[in-house]
Amino acid sequence: MSVHSEIKKVTTETLRKLKFDKERITMLTAYDYTTAKMVDAGGVDSILVGDSAANVMAGHETTLPITLDQMIYHTQCVVRGVERALVVADLPFGTYQSNPDKALDSAVRMMKEGGAHAIKIEGGEEIADSIRKIVNAGIPVMAHLGLTPQSIYQFGTYKVRAKEQQEADRLLKDAKLVEELGCFALVLEKIPADLATQVSKSLSIPTIGIGAGAGCDGQVLVYHDMVGMNQGFSPKFLRRYLDLYNEISGAVSKYVSDVKSGDFPNENESY
Repeated sequence: MSVHSEIKKVTTETLRKLKFDKERITMLTAYDYTTAKMVDAGGVDSILVGDSAANVMAGHETTLPITLDQMIYHTQCVVRGVERALVVADLPFGTYQSNPDKALDSAVRMMKEGGAHAIKIEGGEEIADSIRKIVNAGIPVMAHLGLTPQSIYQFGTYKVRAKEQQEADRLLKDAKLVEELGCFALVLEKIPADLATQVSKSLSIPTIGIGAGAGCDGQVLVYHDMVGMNQGFSPKFLRRYLDLYNEISGAVSKYVSDVKSGDFPNENESY
């Protein structure tokens, strides 16, 4: 029997055990109650309330505009729909980078008001003091290295990170640092598969990849991308499991046509 099938409620300790037992960890995003309920029912280990809500829910070009209040609202909605999965919430841009006290205040609000089980923040050495402060307060922290979307204007591109040796060395150093600081897991985004494998093997905490190859301990995708709600976004790492954009727009078109023709509602659909 797998570890997965025995789990009633996923915790940070569960993810560590899954890595130890070499069972892959599954993670998807969700931003609302109904989606969270479906994703949880599908058996995913962890749900990320990502600041990608800025893109897929609010239509922004980057993740930068979303606020802490908005992230807390999305997290509250998700937590109400979840029975089993571990809910990790992103702290948005500007809520933890400037100083450790502000970082802790943001994390405390996300746990108390949002109901999150853990928080995720982007960066390594440059935010070490913030990670330390949050972890010391008893709040589980998931780190995020590689392509960190909150730094997109600094990078200037969404291309693969850490292809050059210098950046790869720094990423490996940062990965070991976040483990030492007490992070319970690490997201690796859009880095070479060989490097992600090397990082995963060198850490005792689980790694969760997105565009980082099969050598990570788990995988995460944005729900809207995975079910084909987004048509314009087709990175190499994305596998679409449905084509909901066309399914839903087709259903809406049929509804419009049935109402216009007088076919809906019929006698059986009337009181």
